[in-house]
Amino acid sequence: MEVGLDPSMPTYSGGLGILAGDTLRAAADLGLPMIGVTLLHRQGYFRQHLDLTGNQLESPAVWNFEEVLEPMAPRILVPIEGQQVHLCAWRHLVRGVFGHTVPVYFLDTGLEDNSPGEQSLTDSLYGGNSYHRLCQEVVLGMGGIAMLDALGFKNINTYHMNEGHAAFLTLALLEQQTNGGGLPAAMDWDREAVRQRCVFTTHTPVPAGHDQFSFDLMRRVLGRHGWTL
Repeated sequence: MEVGLDPSMPTYSGGLGILAGDTLRAAADLGLPMIGVTLLHRQGYFRQHLDLTGNQLESPAVWNFEEVLEPMAPRILVPIEGQQVHLCAWRHLVRGVFGHTVPVYFLDTGLEDNSPGEQSLTDSLYGGNSYHRLCQEVVLGMGGIAMLDALGFKNINTYHMNEGHAAFLTLALLEQQTNGGGLPAAMDWDREAVRQRCVFTTHTPVPAGHDQFSFDLMRRVLGRHGWTL
């Protein structure tokens, strides 16, 4: 959900983003075949200001992402609450000490084909209510899988989830594994095949660091179309 690559790119809020950025930089230094996927966050996290009485004030951290990111050609559709949300990607290359590069793709819903609410999904890091956050995580997890496929990455061995924000990628992989059947069609070996391709890292064990959504909200966002619950 967040990745710290450069102080001029406000796409992270703290330790989780720094961990993600360091992982990608280490992969570039070691020459490892790795790809990063995150959200664009056109308005960053936020800029903090304090008034004369010590109260925190927040303002958007708008940045010129076009100057440091390269637009990618593919456009994909991600179904959210019965609507097809248009998604594009921007690329940043992390260059290692020996010249190896690791691409990082920033997913973006800020397209004219989307409604204003859909365009805002990738605007801000950790913004909005539970519905907004759930939609963001659908874009990250399910949209991330679809975008990697559209970009031509067909033989990915392992998917690493940094915290649970990208957990919906497991549903997308299960859809692929069952040829579109999803959870109702999944057999034990299908679930095990997906499990063997996924690893997970958490950097905080406290409940506040992990999103929870009601099943009704999950059905509202996912259950009316191809993502079968």
